[in-house]
Amino acid sequence: MGLAKCHVGVSRAVDTSYRTENVHVIYLHGFASSPASSKAMFLKNRLLAHGVTFNCPDLNQPDFATMTVSRMVKEVQAIIDLLPEGPVVLCGSSLGAFVALHASDCVSRRIDQLILLAPAFDFGRRPVGDLGEEGMARWKDEGWWTFTHYATAQSQRVHYELFRDATEYDSFGIRSIVPTLIIQGRYDTVVDPKMVERFSATRPHVDLVMVDDDHQLGASLERIWDEIVRCLSIVT
Repeated sequence: MGLAKCHVGVSRAVDTSYRTENVHVIYLHGFASSPASSKAMFLKNRLLAHGVTFNCPDLNQPDFATMTVSRMVKEVQAIIDLLPEGPVVLCGSSLGAFVALHASDCVSRRIDQLILLAPAFDFGRRPVGDLGEEGMARWKDEGWWTFTHYATAQSQRVHYELFRDATEYDSFGIRSIVPTLIIQGRYDTVVDPKMVERFSATRPHVDLVMVDDDHQLGASLERIWDEIVRCLSIVT
């Protein structure tokens, strides 16, 4: 199949017979982000330049206010259904990484590799953002949470069903075994680095790369690219 097992810090020979044009990467952006995010555009430009198919659905559509994890997983399935033959790689950031993990467990086609950036594995099991317990209770009671959308800088609201639906997905109970690369910032204040370390510690198929960065991983884009090159055996 050609995809290399990712072993962080261990050099390995590149499979020169590997055809990167046969690989399909689906990138899932984070909550209130977009396909125009800095990470999405960086990876799109790098991967397309090396002949890798790149798909990045706008998970805000068709209606941001009523988005759920289940809807996003179905979106991933719809994209996969249209792909030609070749290895499928799911790459996600934050909430997108959460969706990628669970999509890999339930879509009808085998996922060959997961690449998860600052993965929000405990989404649905802890307060979102800076809402705290009181804010979460208010969101549940009122049904809607209004905040400033990061991508549009406009006031937006989202229904509590997003959180309730997420409680049905248990990242730590996932049973599928897909080779997984995780890149996590040590200074992340959105996703708990220790939680990510706990997830990785008991899973031999998971390689965790810790970097000196925050949740956005903006200072680590080249490191992310280097790890992807190794995982996908991209000849540079």
